[in-house]
Amino acid sequence: MLFMDIALYVLAIALIVGGLIGAVLPTIPGIPMIFGGIWLAAALDDYQHLGSVWLLILGILSAIGVAMDFVSASFGAKRVGASSLAIWGASIGTFIGMFLGLPGLILGPFVGALVGELVSSKSVLRSAHVSIGTWLGLLFGALVKLVLSLMMVGLAAGVWLLNL
Repeated sequence: MLFMDIALYVLAIALIVGGLIGAVLPTIPGIPMIFGGIWLAAALDDYQHLGSVWLLILGILSAIGVAMDFVSASFGAKRVGASSLAIWGASIGTFIGMFLGLPGLILGPFVGALVGELVSSKSVLRSAHVSIGTWLGLLFGALVKLVLSLMMVGLAAGVWLLNL
């Protein structure tokens, strides 16, 4: 094995481990990193152990996980009967929060839903209820991302080991 191959395998493992950390920390794009690390390892192996069908399955899981980042807060708001303005506010708050680090990611959807519901209903109590539902949706989305991340790594490792 060449030095470059070893270095690239180390990079693939670092991407996967970093991605698992990113599944919990919202400032790191965990699922894309995991998928990139798995794909790099498969490419280095000339797709002998992990073929295109498995990479397609893992890619679909990755797409679901990335989409979960954008829609989980909105689903939480919708679940508690939020107005369309609150759902838009949660989506905009999530988008803006991505650029403001961890506090922005945690507070962005909450504040966005709060403002949207306040504009819509003018009830502070109702707006707080919707904001909490939005935040719970965000937590649920993070849990789903963590489960998807572990599934991706588990599937890739299992298929790799079965094809030795």
